[in-house]
Amino acid sequence: MSQTTKRALSASLKKLAAQKPIDKITVIDIAEDCGVNRQTFYYHFQDIYDLVEWTFTSESTKAVDGNKTYDTWQSGFLHVFQYALANRDFVTCVYHSISREHLENYLYQETYSLLISVVEEQAAEMSVRGEDKKFIADFYKFAFVGMVMEWIRNGMKEKPEDIIGRLSILIHGDIAKALQKYSTNQRA
Repeated sequence: MSQTTKRALSASLKKLAAQKPIDKITVIDIAEDCGVNRQTFYYHFQDIYDLVEWTFTSESTKAVDGNKTYDTWQSGFLHVFQYALANRDFVTCVYHSISREHLENYLYQETYSLLISVVEEQAAEMSVRGEDKKFIADFYKFAFVGMVMEWIRNGMKEKPEDIIGRLSILIHGDIAKALQKYSTNQRA
């Protein structure tokens, strides 16, 4: 029942976000639209921004699941773009509000989860320190999230497949090359 209520509150938030900025939506607006009282909202969430974060996290974690290998990262990243397109009003509304940080945090978490798996896979036969693998994954995470945020800022006009195609060409083999540079076998 708890997840059902959370999903209903999330659906109300997304519906209201299509009508007005997140910063203008109140807990009362969400509760009334959802047909519950304010206490029900506060039982599940601290505030609207907590609901925003939960919405991104709960709905889109499935986006990259099963696509965390070197051969499938493009598909996982494409799912992130597709989630943004399918929830265009909500994503755009959050992007243009003070809760933009929640969108960025979601993108950082999902992208890092995908990339660290790819880095770990590529480093399987190498001796690379954990902090170096994290550094490589973080480097690509910041580049990827920057591209997604720019894509959202520009109105999501470019086809995600085109962006991913160019990314694929750009980084083909680069993660393995970076790992080799950090490999203790190479530095010795």
